Amino acid sequence: MSLTEHINWNSDGLVAAIAQDWQSGEVLMMAWMNAEALQLTLIEQRAIYYSRSREKLWRKGEQSGNVQQLKELRLDCDGDTVLLKVEQLGGIACHTGRRNCFYRLASASGELSITDEVLREPDDMYGDNKQ
Repeated sequence: MSLTEHINWNSDGLVAAIAQDWQSGEVLMMAWMNAEALQLTLIEQRAIYYSRSREKLWRKGEQSGNVQQLKELRLDCDGDTVLLKVEQLGGIACHTGRRNCFYRLASASGELSITDEVLREPDDMYGDNKQ
């Protein structure tokens, strides 16, 4: 049975994809993949996602240069999440210009604080074409 047959696709034909730094284990981001994105990720050995807002494939780093080189792909026990262990080329995974997308820390009272600084201004990476 192929990988795609083991995936529990959601009603939109998508599966959640977590990108994790292959060396440090740091969780970098979460995005969505359709079957084509998943297959191309394996073929090209780089993270390719499906953009729900643009309704098309999105090769991570195609505009910013912050490519995610695939090192390993795993499927969780329920088949509803894939884990991409990647080498984050360019050092920035988040479209906000931060290392990862999880830069907001919630306190016990529910207040949010920013934990990570912007490493590169989004306008410098994307102009008006934010990913």
